[in-house]
Amino acid sequence: MFPEIAQTLVSKDQIAKRVDELAAEIVADLERDLDKDGHTPLDEGRVTLIPIMTGAMIFCADLIRSMPVKLSLGLTSVKSYPGASVTSKGAHLASEMPKNLKGKHVLVIDDILDSGQTMALVKELINEQSPASLRTAVLLDKKARREVDINADYVGFEIPDEFVVGYGLDYDGYYRNHPEIAVLNADALTNAK
Repeated sequence: MFPEIAQTLVSKDQIAKRVDELAAEIVADLERDLDKDGHTPLDEGRVTLIPIMTGAMIFCADLIRSMPVKLSLGLTSVKSYPGASVTSKGAHLASEMPKNLKGKHVLVIDDILDSGQTMALVKELINEQSPASLRTAVLLDKKARREVDINADYVGFEIPDEFVVGYGLDYDGYYRNHPEIAVLNADALTNAK
């Protein structure tokens, strides 16, 4: 189905197991936060998840199915890898940032933390709204590419310095539907349409 895949780094079974583990960690932390506030996890409007589109959509969808907490979703979009680029060109908002986050427990969800520019930008904009707490979850952490001093609170997998696709991550708009985290062969990267 995907002859351009050179190597699988993380299998779909590994992803499913780790997503369940992350959901349990996140829920435990949210319950502690809400308890400190004098609220229960079912208090409406206290938990907001903000996936960074489009890469985080699959990770977020699987993650929230394992989170038995009443929550709302707010979406944002950040561009940093235009077209067939395999290196970040700098992060900038491509959509509105969710509003009314003051006093909320916010979790930002992204597919990959590499340069750190996207996460730094989103965190800065959310912190301006004075949330009760702000945490970040990423499926993949590629520390070798970090340009900004930032780390995620929840990490699915640390990966080597490879350009990866699948499970929401793309190359030139393609391969998001590949069910695993994979590396493309060199021909696919040079012959993109």
